[in-house]
Amino acid sequence: MVAIASRVKLTFDEYLRQYPQGEGFFELVDGKLIRMEAIRAHKNISRFLMFTFNDEIRRLKLDYIVDKDIVIRTVNRLGKERGRIPDVSIVQASFWNDNVIAYGAVTEPLELAVEVVSTNWEDDYIDKLEEYETIGIKEYWIVDYLAIASRSYLGNPKVPMVFVYQLKDGKYECKSFKNNETIISSIFPELKLTIEEILKISGI
Repeated sequence: MVAIASRVKLTFDEYLRQYPQGEGFFELVDGKLIRMEAIRAHKNISRFLMFTFNDEIRRLKLDYIVDKDIVIRTVNRLGKERGRIPDVSIVQASFWNDNVIAYGAVTEPLELAVEVVSTNWEDDYIDKLEEYETIGIKEYWIVDYLAIASRSYLGNPKVPMVFVYQLKDGKYECKSFKNNETIISSIFPELKLTIEEILKISGI
């Protein structure tokens, strides 16, 4: 991540107006623009999941749209607003197409958000987890393909894992998946996918 210098803290609306178009992806954190940079393995996984989800949406004719650059407005438990761009987002197609000329961020909770873990893993496991739960994203995946988080999450020895958080009565319930265990999703209940398949796509 790279912070972009700013003399004043931006509001979410200012973040949208000043977003540096054509210069990559930027999130709003604590009033500052943060450039999000990803290695190719990270992008391989994001692309693979986007295509996999899209195949499932088309196969089952689901009312979803999948994309990789949807800006969402989040708030933490202290009420501070942030601008996030999940690596993969699923939104209801009927909601998305209700106003197709809009440029602004999605304000309704996503059906599913995926974060592929990078070196700043605490953002995904702590900050974004809190924010996504607070705004009511129904399902949140953390794909830790490099086994980069602490042993308190990944065990000892650390192994690559996918954590799936599902919203129940306003709180996330978590299940973890490793090796050849089939990842269980409430959004895509017929999905057949394992972390081993994701690792092959990464190229690592």
